[in-house]
Amino acid sequence: SARYFRLAADQDDKEAQAQLGVLLQSGGDGVPQDLAESARYFRLSADQGDVNAQLQLGVLLRFDYDGVPRNLAEAARYLRLAADQGDAISQHSLGCAYLEGLGVLADPCEATRLFRLAADQQMSEAQLSLGRMLCEGYADVPADKRAGARLVAQVARAAGEDGETVRDRALELLCSYADETEVVAACCIGCGAHHRRMTKCSKCHTARFCSSECIKRMWPTHRPSCQSWQAEQATDSSSGLFGAGSGELDVPLSMHERI
Repeated sequence: SARYFRLAADQDDKEAQAQLGVLLQSGGDGVPQDLAESARYFRLSADQGDVNAQLQLGVLLRFDYDGVPRNLAEAARYLRLAADQGDAISQHSLGCAYLEGLGVLADPCEATRLFRLAADQQMSEAQLSLGRMLCEGYADVPADKRAGARLVAQVARAAGEDGETVRDRALELLCSYADETEVVAACCIGCGAHHRRMTKCSKCHTARFCSSECIKRMWPTHRPSCQSWQAEQATDSSSGLFGAGSGELDVPLSMHERI
């Protein structure tokens, strides 16, 4: 198939050029990896408007490879072309560039706009990025903690194609906000679900759970924050919440209280 892709690519078929760029990028199907040639075919295709080639070239140019020097301005330009065609991955990647000032002037408002466009297409990474920005506020972007927490919780509840990694990051983010009651409200840090009645950790009195299953699953993630909050409370009240020993906590379900 690589031979036919090359024949079509040499006749300016943009889809064949993009497919050949992918083959050359990863190697395979009898084609040795050649990132310089990959970038060349991506550029030929991208300049004809192929959205996948624009995305691939934009991502490739963000790093420094043999034969493909890093060019953040060009990377942002191609990501912009793909983003303007509605590609969610490009919108999120370009949003990250605007947030960090990579190849463009830093612009948190533009980053938020791009994150929102991608989030509206149900891209979990974008929902997580937007949720974090809204929860924390950023430069000229005012905080909207409830809206941000809802987005993060939505990612935590999802079992989509982005897999467990994104979901786990969302749960960790919810866990880090557990002491801000105005953020998490009745949000379970174990699954992101909202319930009228929740279980509150009786050690730190901040994290909330909807079930014993969520308590068991999230305890390894919650424990460092729980210990930190207990240490702060102990300092403030001199009540010695940590017992003698190593400070390792083993919280049975009976040590959580209903709220």
